[in-house]
Amino acid sequence: MSLDHPAVARALVREMGASRIREVANVGIGRNDVLPFWFGEPDQVTPAFIRDAAKAALDDGDTFYTHNYGIPPLREAIAKYLSNLHQPIDAGRIAVTSSGVSALMVLAQLIISPGDRVVAVTPLWPNVSEIPKILGAEVVRVALQFGETWELDLQQLLDALTPGTRAVLLNSPNNPTGWVMPRAQQEIVLAHCRRHGIWIVADDVYERLVYSEQPHPCAPSFLDIADADDRVISSNSFSKSWLMTGWRLGWLVAPPALMPDLGKLIEFNTSCAPGFVQRAGIVAIERGDEIIGNTVARYRLARDFLYERLNALPGITAPRPKGAMYLFFRVDGVNDSLALCKQLVRDAGLGLAPGNAFGAEGEGYVRWCFASSLERLEDGVQRLQRFLSA
Repeated sequence: MSLDHPAVARALVREMGASRIREVANVGIGRNDVLPFWFGEPDQVTPAFIRDAAKAALDDGDTFYTHNYGIPPLREAIAKYLSNLHQPIDAGRIAVTSSGVSALMVLAQLIISPGDRVVAVTPLWPNVSEIPKILGAEVVRVALQFGETWELDLQQLLDALTPGTRAVLLNSPNNPTGWVMPRAQQEIVLAHCRRHGIWIVADDVYERLVYSEQPHPCAPSFLDIADADDRVISSNSFSKSWLMTGWRLGWLVAPPALMPDLGKLIEFNTSCAPGFVQRAGIVAIERGDEIIGNTVARYRLARDFLYERLNALPGITAPRPKGAMYLFFRVDGVNDSLALCKQLVRDAGLGLAPGNAFGAEGEGYVRWCFASSLERLEDGVQRLQRFLSA
C-alpha cells in the first residue's frame, strides 16, 4: 500500500462518530434476554392487509424499476392524504423515496453546499444533523429547554437564523424529546425565513403521533401555512404511523421548481423505491386510519404509564412528551450516558438509547421508546429500578 495514498475514506467521514444507539445495541448481540427499547420501533408487526398487498404485488410480478418520483397511484394517494390533513397539495410536488432517511439525504444534496451554514433545533436524531456535515456544511445547534415539558426558546432560534444561513432543520414532534412546535412559532419562523431566504427542512415523520388534550389528526405543520413556492421541504415516512419501519418507504413534499432536479438526485441515489413496497404503501394510506387511531391511543397509554413509573424512581426526572414515541429523561449524576446504557444492557438486560447519541446537549439523559405493551414497559422499569438500587 502506498503511504502517500492510503486506502481510507475522506477525512470528514473518518472524523464522524458512528451511531451510539447502534453501539449500545451491539452490546446485546447474541443475547435473547435483553428488552430492547433503544430503536424507534414498535413491538408490533406491520398489519396483515399491508403485508398482503406487497405479496399480491410480488405475485403479479411487480419486480421491475419504477418512476424516479414514485408510481403515480402512490403519489396521488399521498397528495390526497396530505391535502386532507393540511391544505391542498398537488401530486406533482410529491417524490417517493426509499425510506425517510433517504429523503433527508436527497433533499440535503438538493439545497446544501460545502461551507453552508445550517441551523438545527436539538437534541435531534443524529441522522438529521449529520447529513449536512457529510456534505461539508457547518451545523449550528439550538438546544431545547428542559422542564416539565421540552420547550424552544424562540428568540434564541431567530437569533441563530442570521442572514446567509442556508437552512434550518426542524423535527416536530421531536425525536428524542417529544417536543411539538406550536403553530404560532411556526408562523414566526416562516416569516423570518421568507425575509432572509432560508430553507425550512421539516422532518414530519411523527406528525400523526401527537397527544394533545383535544384530539387532533396531526401536529401543527409548515404544510398548513406555507405557500407552494416557499422554501419549505417536508420529509416523511411510512415507518412510524403505519408500523412499517423495515419497509424503507418515505416521501418528500417540495416546491414545484425543485422537482426536476430532485428527480435527478433520486436517480443517482437509489433510482426508485421498489414497486411492490409502493403498492403496499397505497393500501396503508387508503386503509390505515384505523391503524393510526389505535396506535395513537395505545402510545398515549404507554406514555402516561411510563411517565408515572419513571418519575417515581429516585434520581430520574422525565418530562411528559407532547408527541412522538419517546421519553427523554434525566438521570442524576450521569455524565456518560453511553457507558450507562452499555452497563444497563450487560447488567440489567435493558436496552435504552444514550442521550449523547443526539448531541452534546443530550448528555446526562436517556431515551426510552415507549411504542410497546404495558407489560414489557413494566418489566423494563423493574429492571431499571433493580439496577439503580444496586
